[in-house]
Amino acid sequence: MHDGMVDFKAEARAQIAALPIEAVDPAQPDLFAADAFWPIFERLRAEDPVHFTDSATHGPFWSITLWDDIMAVDSNHQVFSSADGITLPTLEAKAEADKRGTRPSFISMDPPKHDEQRKTVSPVVAPSNLQVLGPLIRERAGKILDGLPIGVEFDWVEHVSKELTAMTLATLFDFPQDERGLLPWWSDVMTNSPGHGPVTSWEQKREVLDEMVARFIGLWNERVNIPPSGDLISMLAHGEATRNMDRLEYAGTLGLLIIGGNDTTRNTISGSVYALNKHPGEYAKLRADPSLIPSMVSETIRWQTPLAHMARTATEDFELRGKTIRKGDKVVMWYVSGNRDPAAVHDPETYCIDRERPRHHMSFGFGIHRCVGNRLAELQLTIIWEEILKRFPVIELAGEPVRTHSIFVKGYETLPVIIPARA
Repeated sequence: MHDGMVDFKAEARAQIAALPIEAVDPAQPDLFAADAFWPIFERLRAEDPVHFTDSATHGPFWSITLWDDIMAVDSNHQVFSSADGITLPTLEAKAEADKRGTRPSFISMDPPKHDEQRKTVSPVVAPSNLQVLGPLIRERAGKILDGLPIGVEFDWVEHVSKELTAMTLATLFDFPQDERGLLPWWSDVMTNSPGHGPVTSWEQKREVLDEMVARFIGLWNERVNIPPSGDLISMLAHGEATRNMDRLEYAGTLGLLIIGGNDTTRNTISGSVYALNKHPGEYAKLRADPSLIPSMVSETIRWQTPLAHMARTATEDFELRGKTIRKGDKVVMWYVSGNRDPAAVHDPETYCIDRERPRHHMSFGFGIHRCVGNRLAELQLTIIWEEILKRFPVIELAGEPVRTHSIFVKGYETLPVIIPARA
């Protein structure tokens, strides 16, 4: 890690420690991009686990930082509704969304509509379909890995993480494979603020997303007129609960499926290479015993926490740890903090690939909104590592990653690596 980053982290820690607790604001993308936000959550868990911030950039919100409290909020959809959005947007982004009209999707709905729409698309990630997808993912993973350069630095995110997840997502949508690069690109446009990621202005962001929706409306129109098949667009076009959805709702659902099908897996694939390099003892353990791959995958999903938070809106007054959350208040569940809560996870700062309960993490959420594609994410991660271990004695970091400038997607823009030799 270069000195500037070390200085920034030390400076951030000192500044956070010096603040009065009521002035602590966890919603700071600069700190997330520098991986320097951890002291905020250490303080909040210890001193103020149900914490109110009136932020100049995000407006007022509550931060929930302990495992048990996050679980209580996440599994109580009657009081904590998703209908007003599942992320903490900036005031600027909120104003922009109000101008465009909101884009609801089933993750931003409450029952019964949520349940009906979720049920429409869930067959695509059912165990029977995963059995069909598995060999295809393995074949593609092998081809990607066999095409990597040896002894030359390259970007793991671009050449591996994005590639595998884009191929899988294109298959789920039955989207042309030769244009699959559009899917992670659209995902980046949706999750990044203008000036970070692919676009520089709200106007450009609007244009790109309008093009995306127009493209998918074309695919809907093709598929609604032919017999139903097993891809997501056909399922939506023919599903009883979804076939009459309007353009905005379709756009919102596309956003959910593209971001959900791309970011979580892609950033955990990158995160696994980073984590194993930062913990060489664990990497050695994995190479010595490949049967640890599933456990390593779960531990990486906890350690990485690819989506840092989810948000809800209170539908009534609710008391939590002596604080009154008022009806209409925004409540942010910081999964990234819950996954490091020592009351719930033994020695949570340690990356340990043979933990006793590796699946005990909250990266997929709880309750009715638990990630619908969690098994597919685990499948892709398991397969890519099975194929990596067959081919490469080691993948080495060639420098520090560039991290995503976001309080929502906790990921990697680039991850420079070198593969010294083939097995």
